[in-house]
Amino acid sequence: MEPKKILMIVASKNFRDEEYQYPRDVFEKAGYKVTVASTTKKPIAGMLSMKIKADILLEEVDPSSFDAVVFVGGIGSTEYWNHPKAHEIALEMNQNKKVVAAICLAPLTLGKCGIMKGIKGTIYESAKKEFLETGAIYKDQGVVVHDHIITANGPTAAKKFGQAIVQYLEKQ
Repeated sequence: MEPKKILMIVASKNFRDEEYQYPRDVFEKAGYKVTVASTTKKPIAGMLSMKIKADILLEEVDPSSFDAVVFVGGIGSTEYWNHPKAHEIALEMNQNKKVVAAICLAPLTLGKCGIMKGIKGTIYESAKKEFLETGAIYKDQGVVVHDHIITANGPTAAKKFGQAIVQYLEKQ
């Protein structure tokens, strides 16, 4: 059987290191193949100085090739709040009932493309007001699973976020 494929979308700068690394570790331990996409192929610096490189450019992503998309948080993730290709990926994955996940500030990307309307989710506290304005049903929890949409509120929830995604995919 082919391993599950996870697309992790990371900002071109200032992603949150643990929101990338902890879920990725969980995915790889489960035997999943992880592909990192960003708007740059240059080295990317995390908020806590981690350095990574994207495997593919965001514009090259074919959502049908993945079982899940994970939007990594951090202050840089605001880059995707109104990004057309990020919205296209999230919407296509959602339409096909594939896992659409976001952590920290990144759930606002899901909200701004219309996915969170009437859906339970969580987000980093500083973006709660905007998140609610998208029609999301805010839950003050570390990780919220609403069908195939999984959100988390920040770095302290990063490992549980990764585990929730794996648990959901294992049921598929």
